[in-house]
Amino acid sequence: MDLELWNLAYSLPELVMTGGSLFLLLLGVFRSGRHTMSVATLLVIGITALSLRNVPEGVTFSGMFVVDGYSNFFKWVFLVSAALTVLVSGRYLESRQENHGEYYALLTSATLGMMVMASAADLISLYVGLELMALSTYVLAGFLRNRTRSNESALKYFLMGSFSSGLLLYAISLMYGFTGKTSLTAIAAAVSDGDLAGNPLVMVALLMFVAAFGFKIAAAPFHMWAPDVYEGAPTPVTAFMSVGPKAAGFAVLARVFTVALEPLQTEWTQLLSVVAVFTMAVGNVIALSQTNIKRMLAYSSIAHAGYALLGVIAGTAEGLSSVMNYMMIYAFMNIGAFSVLILLDRQGTDVEQLEDLKGLSKTKPVLAFLMLIFMFSLTGIPPTAGFIGKFYVFVAALKAGHTGLVIWAVVFSAISAYYYLRVVKLMYMEAPAPEATGPVEVSLSTRLAVTVALAGVLVIGLYPDILLGVSMTARQLF
Repeated sequence: MDLELWNLAYSLPELVMTGGSLFLLLLGVFRSGRHTMSVATLLVIGITALSLRNVPEGVTFSGMFVVDGYSNFFKWVFLVSAALTVLVSGRYLESRQENHGEYYALLTSATLGMMVMASAADLISLYVGLELMALSTYVLAGFLRNRTRSNESALKYFLMGSFSSGLLLYAISLMYGFTGKTSLTAIAAAVSDGDLAGNPLVMVALLMFVAAFGFKIAAAPFHMWAPDVYEGAPTPVTAFMSVGPKAAGFAVLARVFTVALEPLQTEWTQLLSVVAVFTMAVGNVIALSQTNIKRMLAYSSIAHAGYALLGVIAGTAEGLSSVMNYMMIYAFMNIGAFSVLILLDRQGTDVEQLEDLKGLSKTKPVLAFLMLIFMFSLTGIPPTAGFIGKFYVFVAALKAGHTGLVIWAVVFSAISAYYYLRVVKLMYMEAPAPEATGPVEVSLSTRLAVTVALAGVLVIGLYPDILLGVSMTARQLF
C-alpha cells in the first residue's frame, strides 16, 4: 500500500461520521422529535456507508491510520449495529420521555470511535478511538437518568472501563519503553530484532494487553461488568453494547496480536487459550441459573466472546476471516433477540424476566417465532447463521492444530442449548400470564429492524457464501 503522510481521502467515512455527529447534536437542540432524529441519524449512517465504498486502500497520517479490507469489513459491522439500534430506539425512548437528541449524537460518536479503532495502525490512534467509543457508551448506559439501575450500570461501567484503560496505557508505555515505537509494524520488527520474547517486562505488557482487550470483549475473568451493565442499561443500548464495542474489541485485539505481537505468538496463544476456555465456561455455566433474560443474554455474550477467540488463537488468515464472519452474524442475531424484547415492552415497563415470556406463542405467535429463530441461531442450530459462524471458527482452530480447544467449545456450545431452548420451552409449552395478553404497539422502525435481523440470520444461514466471500478477500492485514 502507498504511504500518504496526510491524505483525507482515506479517512472520508470518519470525517462524514464526525460531521454527522456534530450535526445531530445541533439538530437535537431545535428538533428532538423521535422521527426527525431517527431519520437524520439513519441518513448520517447511510452517507457514511456510501463513502466507505469509495475509499482507496492505503496508510495515512504518518502510518497511524490504515484502510484495508479488514478495517472496512468491521466498519460495516459497526454501521449495521448502529442502524439497527437507531431503528429500535425511538419508541423505547419516547415511552420513557427520554427521546433526546444527544442520544443519537452519542450513538454516532461511539460508532466513530469504533471505526477509528478498526483502522488504527498505531497504539496512540488505537487508544484515541477506544476512549471515544468508551466515553460515549458510558453515557449511553446511564441515559435513563431517572432510573437508579441505569445510573448504577453507567457508574460500574465507567469505573471498570477506566481501570482497563489504565492497564492499556501502562501496556503501551512498557512496549514503547522497550521498542521506542508505537506503530504496530515497527513494534513487531523491534521485538523480533531485539530478541525481547523472553523479557519479563514484555510479558507483563502482554498480560496487560490481554486484560485490557479482554475487558472490551467481555472475556472472563474480565467480564464482571457485563451482566450488571447489560441489565441496567436501556435495552437498545444493551443491544448496541453487546455487538458494537465487542466487535471493535476483536478488531483491535486481532490486529495488535497478529501484527505488533506476532513475534510473541507462542506466548499469547497460550494465554488466549486459557482465557477462551474460561470465558466459555463462565458464560455458559452461569447463564444456566439466570432468570433475567437480559442477564442471560449478557452471559451468553461472554460465552460467544470465547468462541470468537478461537479464530484469533488460530492466528491464520482463515482464523481472522472466521472472526469477521462471527461478528457480523452476531450483530444480526443478538440485536434481533433484544429487538423482540423491545417489541414486548409494556407501556414503558421492560420485559426482562424469563417468566414474562410464558405462553408467548399463544398471545403473540409472530414474536414467539422471531425469538425462536434468534435463540436457534445463538445456539448454533442449522440452517441459521449462528451455525455458520461457529462452524467456520471451529474449522479454523482445527486447521491450526487446536483440537482440544475445539472439543471444549463444542461441549460448552451443547451446554448453551439448555438455556436458549428454555426460552423456547417457556414460549411454546407454558400457559401465558394474565398480564401478557394485552396488545403490543409495534412501530414501523422496530418492525423493520427485526425484519432486517431475521433476514440476516436466515439468508447467511442458507447462503453463507454471500458473507464468506467478502471476508475471505478482506482478511489480509496491511
